[in-house]
Amino acid sequence: MNIRHLSFRLLQVYQAVVQQGSISQAARQLHLTQPTVSIQLKKLSEWAGEPLLEPVQGLLMPTPVGAELYRASQDVLGRFADFSQFVQSARAGNSGSLSLGIVTTAKYILPPLLAEFSRQFPQIELTLNIGNRAQILSRFEQQQDDLFLFSHPPAGNQVLARRLLKNPLQLIAPPGHWASDRPDLTMADLKAERFLIREPGSATRLMLETWLSNQGLALEKTMQIESNEAIRLSVASGLGLAVLSAHTLKAGTEPVQILSVKGLPLESHWYLVVRRDRRLSATATQLIRYLPQGLRQYLDPAWLVSDLDGLTQAFETSPQDQSPL
Repeated sequence: MNIRHLSFRLLQVYQAVVQQGSISQAARQLHLTQPTVSIQLKKLSEWAGEPLLEPVQGLLMPTPVGAELYRASQDVLGRFADFSQFVQSARAGNSGSLSLGIVTTAKYILPPLLAEFSRQFPQIELTLNIGNRAQILSRFEQQQDDLFLFSHPPAGNQVLARRLLKNPLQLIAPPGHWASDRPDLTMADLKAERFLIREPGSATRLMLETWLSNQGLALEKTMQIESNEAIRLSVASGLGLAVLSAHTLKAGTEPVQILSVKGLPLESHWYLVVRRDRRLSATATQLIRYLPQGLRQYLDPAWLVSDLDGLTQAFETSPQDQSPL
C-alpha cells in the first residue's frame, strides 16, 4: 500500500459512491461516466489490497476495510475543505494577521476604531506597536509592520502616504498665565518663556521649529520632555509653555489654557503610510476599507479630511503604480 498512489479525486469518487450506494448515481453527481467511476474504484481497491464495497439489498455498501477508508476520506477531505475556506477568508481579508506601527499621539484615537474593527473581523489578529517618530520610522525602514501612522511621514520613493485626519497643533499655558487674556499675541512676545519640547525628530517639534525658522525666530529657553502626558502635566504645573496636538490636549484633564497666537494652531495631519516595495496584505486592505466608516462613526467631523473617501482607492491600487504624495 503506497500512499503516493492516492489522490483527492480517488477519495472524492469513493465518498460519492458510498453516499449514493450506486456507481451510476455517483457518476451523475460527479458528472463522470460510469466506466470512469468503476475504473477509479478498481484503482482504489487495488491500492488497499482489500475489497472496499459489496452489494447489499441492491446497494453498494462499504466492507469493514471500506468503512474505515470512508472515515479516513471524510477526515482528509473535510480538513482540506476547511483549509480551502480559510484561504478564501484570508484572501478576502477576513482572517489572518495585521501589524500596525503608530506614533504615540495616535494612541488617543486609534484604539476605539480598532476595537470595532476587531468585533467585525474577529479572525484577524491585530498587533499594535506604539512609539515615538524615531521608533516607528525604524520599524518602517525594517518593514516590521503592514500599515503605519505618522504625523510627519518619512520621505523617499518607497513611501506611499495619504492624509487620514487633521492634527492641529496648539499652544498651551498654565492657568492664570499673563498671556492668557492677550488676543493679539505673536511668538515674538513669548520669546522669553520656557518651552517644553519633545525629543529631536519628534514631528511636533519639527513642525514648530520649521514654523519659527520661517519667521526668523528660535526658541531661547527650552526643556526636553519625552512624553506628551508629562509635558501636559508640566504646563499645568507652571513649568513652561508647550505646543501639542489638539488630540493630546483633548485626552487630558489637567487645567491648561490655549493661547491665541498669530499663526496658530499649526495645520498638521496624521498620515496613513505603506511601503511601495511591499505587497499590501488582504487584512491591511480590509482595515483601509473600514477606516472612512470608522472615523466618521467615532470622531467629530471637524477632525476629518475632505479626501477621506479616496483613501481606499489610493491604497488598493498597486503600491508600485502610485506616484509620490
